[in-house]
Amino acid sequence: MRVLLIGSGGREHALAWKIAASPLLTKLYAAPGNPGIGQEAELVTLDIADHAAVARFCTEKKIDLVVVGPEGPLVAGIADDLRAADIRVFGPSRAAARLEGSKGFTKDLCAKYDIPTAAYGRFGDLASARAYVEKMGAPIVIKADGLAAGKGVTVAMTLTEALAALDACFEGSFGKAGAEVVVEEFLVGEEASFFCLCDGVTALPFGTAQDHKRVGDGDVGPNTGGMGAYSPAPVMTPEMIDCTMREIVEPTMRGMAELGAPFSGVLFAGLMISDKGPKLIEYNTRFGDPECQVLMMRLKDDLLVLLNAAADGQLAHTSVRWRDETALTVVMAARGYPGTPEKGSVIRGVEEAARDGVEVFHAGTAINSGALVANGGRVLDITATGGTVGEAQKRAYAALDRIDWPQGFCRRDIGWQAVAREQAR
Repeated sequence: MRVLLIGSGGREHALAWKIAASPLLTKLYAAPGNPGIGQEAELVTLDIADHAAVARFCTEKKIDLVVVGPEGPLVAGIADDLRAADIRVFGPSRAAARLEGSKGFTKDLCAKYDIPTAAYGRFGDLASARAYVEKMGAPIVIKADGLAAGKGVTVAMTLTEALAALDACFEGSFGKAGAEVVVEEFLVGEEASFFCLCDGVTALPFGTAQDHKRVGDGDVGPNTGGMGAYSPAPVMTPEMIDCTMREIVEPTMRGMAELGAPFSGVLFAGLMISDKGPKLIEYNTRFGDPECQVLMMRLKDDLLVLLNAAADGQLAHTSVRWRDETALTVVMAARGYPGTPEKGSVIRGVEEAARDGVEVFHAGTAINSGALVANGGRVLDITATGGTVGEAQKRAYAALDRIDWPQGFCRRDIGWQAVAREQAR
């Protein structure tokens, strides 16, 4: 098979690494890719916002499947335009991608189909939003409605913080994404990430993980796109997975089909787990980043076979197998992230770190004068496996410490909740 992978981050490097291992693969292209992805695929210069150009490339190169990594192109309708050109795609339509592209759309879907989620309000003007927040009080959650690169959510512990978050949205800090806001009740519990591969009819459970959104150790500081993750998530027991499928995923699949937007691709449910069961925090319509990295490390089956089954509507006849190990990834970010990251600093020692079963996935790198340099906020994902979370954690940090990059930083406590559970046994 000839495959085109769309994207340039750590998620896409992990996907490229796994796709490249498939016996079905004859050629892998990536657009635009990054230096790490370039070790697995031929990088091509394509404007992924120009869907007609992407379609022409696929026709010229006889691409059998396009795998879309990031959410932006999906929300912009790239899957629709490629399918209209008779090109097979793994990823949802523009209408289905509204599950991520509009938090308000998803909340309304939950209300219509009795999907458990936080109580909420939707607002298109600052005055109404402020009045609602002042009535509800803090803690409370403020979300820009649209795509904001993982940075449009504020978990406000005080009224002052909540009102400042509203001001930021309506003053344009998140561009068009903040033109409307969703205000939600503050949920108490433990967060988990749950994934399903979907083909429009069938949703196939595809692993669990726990992400670390806050920038600092101990889960402090602003939200980021994710500073690390591990898989599987202990809180997602078989019973909790069954409950999530029955109460959240399956009603969503039915609801989207009834709305004329059957969901195909990856459905990623961000959950809050409490003693009352799971509640949906949000949906993403692609693999998580950095959750994808740990899922790919644990996946025993051929990813390309699974992606094909989803694209062809054959998931009802498909199963997934996982390795017994835990996988854990630590994000190395550039100084200044999640604000304005410093770019251009030289990174050394990646080859020394990526050994003994450890993979270093490139998330925001470039080559400058032959040297590997930082080219984004989240830059490297150091990913290891182990028999326990603690073992995977030790291996990941030992590998990370072999990397020479003074301008980078990371959290030193990824997996802390699971490690504490292990130590308490």
